[in-house]
Amino acid sequence: MNPVQLDNNTHRDLRIVTTHGAPWGDDQMTTPVFITEFRDVQAHYPIVFQQADDGPGMQPVALLGLRSGENLFLDAHGWDANYIPLALQRGPFMIGRAGPELTIHVDMDSPRIGRGEGEPVFMPHGTATEYLERMNSVLSAIHQGVQGVPAFVAALLRHGLLESFVLDVEAADDSQNRLAGFHTINEERLRALDAAALADLHSQGYLAAIFMVVASTTHLRDLIARHDKRITRQA
Repeated sequence: MNPVQLDNNTHRDLRIVTTHGAPWGDDQMTTPVFITEFRDVQAHYPIVFQQADDGPGMQPVALLGLRSGENLFLDAHGWDANYIPLALQRGPFMIGRAGPELTIHVDMDSPRIGRGEGEPVFMPHGTATEYLERMNSVLSAIHQGVQGVPAFVAALLRHGLLESFVLDVEAADDSQNRLAGFHTINEERLRALDAAALADLHSQGYLAAIFMVVASTTHLRDLIARHDKRITRQA
């Protein structure tokens, strides 16, 4: 990774490949998601929780596959869903700092850095393109989302609502796959919460998010179906 601060002089000819596929780093089993996008995410993907990569806490993620390096939403035409999680929309861009100010950085080692192809980042006269403005909005949403994760997870843990689960899947080729290392909402404990606990969660805007997580687990069946379809197609 080679993150550098974006500027309209050094990077005035920079272009970004926006196609989705394994060559551009989209072959991921999971991707972080944030409460602000749960409504869109739960329409397509299971939302589960896993250990955060950068700390001891838990992180909500969208489950994209059943094994490491597998993204079942990628096909020959790109991304097969109407919503792509924010963390994968951002491409090679990330949030950096210049003193107290938040800035946009770009990973110059990313395979999405175009060589004469892709979306331009700056106009010929140096102003941001619509694409960069959109990426700025995506990064702002991610920044806000990251700030909200610890309190959300702390509330779930405080009320004992997270439990680990294991899913054994027998695929179409008779192979056995075990999905482990993830947590979900304990629905029995959720139903047992008293009025004070429910009011506490609702007042923080967490209750709706919890129900979206619960509803999203129906997409585990869809993931298995996608997995079997891919195996059948490759046979």
